[in-house]
Amino acid sequence: MTDIAGPAAAEDILPQHETRVQAVVRFFRTKPLGAAGLVVIVIFVFLALFAGVIAPYDPLEIHFEDMLEAPSWQYWMGTDDFGRDILSRIIYGSRTAMTVGLFASFIGATLGLIIGVASAYFGGITDLIVQRLLDIFMSFPLIVMALAIVSVRPFEKFFVDFVLENLGVVKTKEVYVVILVVMAITVPMIPRCARVVRSSALAIREVPYVDAARALGFRHWRIISHHMIPNVMAPYLIMITAFMGQAILLEAALSFLGLGVTDPIPAWGLMLQGGAEQYAETAPWLPIFPGLAITISVFAFNLFGDSLRDVLDPKLRV
Repeated sequence: MTDIAGPAAAEDILPQHETRVQAVVRFFRTKPLGAAGLVVIVIFVFLALFAGVIAPYDPLEIHFEDMLEAPSWQYWMGTDDFGRDILSRIIYGSRTAMTVGLFASFIGATLGLIIGVASAYFGGITDLIVQRLLDIFMSFPLIVMALAIVSVRPFEKFFVDFVLENLGVVKTKEVYVVILVVMAITVPMIPRCARVVRSSALAIREVPYVDAARALGFRHWRIISHHMIPNVMAPYLIMITAFMGQAILLEAALSFLGLGVTDPIPAWGLMLQGGAEQYAETAPWLPIFPGLAITISVFAFNLFGDSLRDVLDPKLRV
């Protein structure tokens, strides 16, 4: 009779631990669309980090003799109505898009994580009040809520100044506008992440080790931070990835409407505002290339987010 309890048999029965490299290779092999989205995201992040080296021209440099130049070997994507190189402005615009997208999605998802887990843990009247407040916020579309926040002057003056003072950042026009846009995009995302995280936290609240922690007299914050939050990291990471694409799209929409980043800061939505209507027929490269940058980046984050959800959600694993 074969001894199935030996080391060799145990190795055959028990699944081997998968290294990070093997997990990445498996992700690229099983999720080609998500892997393609990740590659595009890495490219945009690389452009944002090394824009000063990669961009062929200064994005603010004006060439009056080359205004509205069509794409050529000198200007691969043409120039705008001020003679500025569009390719350089798109490369530098990736800094604005990635910065706003990263901070808005991270802050919004993190606050939503804390609110959602706390609401599920305490339950009762606390959960009821929190969920009704979240319903009020979620009744407004993302763009409408962002427009309302960015248009309220007292909100702008108080909160943005508060952030600048605590961060110790020099108050310049560029920094002021970017922080305002980040906050305007962050607030509408908080209730959406909180609702998703709460649904996962409700099940975790009833598991035996949480009851054991309560019985041992652990404080509420210790139970939330050590036992509940680590177990809802999968939906949290998925929400961050999903919010990145929405944040980039919202930043472009606010800039297009004149309520976001302002000239001369390179931003994709701002480039669309300057060329979408007036030069749509005479210089179509003005709206086409910034529009493609927005579309490709948002599509890449959506593809990667969907694939990441399939990998991290045990109900969707094959």
